[in-house]
Amino acid sequence: MALGIGLSHQIVIEGMWGYSFDKPARHMREYLSALLPLLRGEAIAYEGETLKAMGQLGVTNTTAPPVLLAALAPVMLQLAGGVADGTVTWMTGPDTLGNHIVPKITAAAEKAGKPAPRVGVGLPVCLTSNPDGAREMAAQVFSIYGQLPSYRAMLDKEGAAGPADVAIVGDEAALEAGIKSVESAGATDFVGAVFGADDERERTIEFLAARVASA
Repeated sequence: MALGIGLSHQIVIEGMWGYSFDKPARHMREYLSALLPLLRGEAIAYEGETLKAMGQLGVTNTTAPPVLLAALAPVMLQLAGGVADGTVTWMTGPDTLGNHIVPKITAAAEKAGKPAPRVGVGLPVCLTSNPDGAREMAAQVFSIYGQLPSYRAMLDKEGAAGPADVAIVGDEAALEAGIKSVESAGATDFVGAVFGADDERERTIEFLAARVASA
């Protein structure tokens, strides 16, 4: 298991839950300061500016899972590489991965003397004979992600108008090429957000499962 955590978004934290979204990177650093020792089975008594945590977890015959931090901006990438074990991105295309995400998180890990970080890449994916139709669907299904500031910044870096432009759609060869493009950019894990009509979703899942099995 890999444990993925993230900050969510201001519209959720403040607008829906009523909590403060002030200095989110500080909050995440404090959260990791409490979480990581707990996962290692250590007793903690931590008090920061945004949270307080006391206690200990006791889970026998296991080791702490790698912690992957949703990170796109430079400060969060420093935490993901220098404190956590890697990142999982969303709506981030291969050019932005290769020129922004991977160099920054790798440099942070090297500076901290940590192993090379894991870089999970999440993108919409659809195996289809109608790529134009699939992109139209992607534009609708994932439209909110083109409006949230953190993802909008990654789409802008990629030169993408919206989520449809980073979705991996088409036949088997197109999907293979799309996944290989993010692998070449430095991704260690691919997270396919499967979408499409029922038959397309089924075919996409079968394709991804077969790819994993062959690896």
